[in-house]
Amino acid sequence: MHDFWFTGEEITRMPLIHLTTFIAAPIQRVYDLSLSVSLHRRSMQAYRETVLAGPSTGLLVLNDEITWQAKHLGKMRTLTVKITETAAPHRFTDEMVKGDFRSMHHEHHFKSIENGTLMIDLFRFQSPYGSLGKLFNRIYLTAYMRRLLEQRNQVIKTCAETDGWKQVLA
Repeated sequence: MHDFWFTGEEITRMPLIHLTTFIAAPIQRVYDLSLSVSLHRRSMQAYRETVLAGPSTGLLVLNDEITWQAKHLGKMRTLTVKITETAAPHRFTDEMVKGDFRSMHHEHHFKSIENGTLMIDLFRFQSPYGSLGKLFNRIYLTAYMRRLLEQRNQVIKTCAETDGWKQVLA
């Protein structure tokens, strides 16, 4: 189900943000924290992110759809994503169903290593507006999205490496 919304060719044409984050915690904990609705909201607190529809607590599972609303780039925006693939605790994928992007495909990969977990994000997206959108991606949006993902990953890392995970996954 890897290409649930997009063909392989469409995915490879999208801008790609590739992040690798080391987390000194077991793979299952990191995987579960990455699917936590409450931890995601905490990581996006500065953007006043809230759930408009879908699960508002707990862990997302295969075929869950969730609609987020947050303030980005000066206005309130909504984004509905669907969990289109899971293979616990090694990977899951979420894809945009509806939102401001032309398309969005986010693969989350987890690799257990001797002293923790490598969390790997492959985030692909396309802006609307054709050539103007591509220019906006290069000049601004790719860096903005990279910062958002890094910020989210830092919250997951801090929670996983401290006792914070016990409250989130209780």
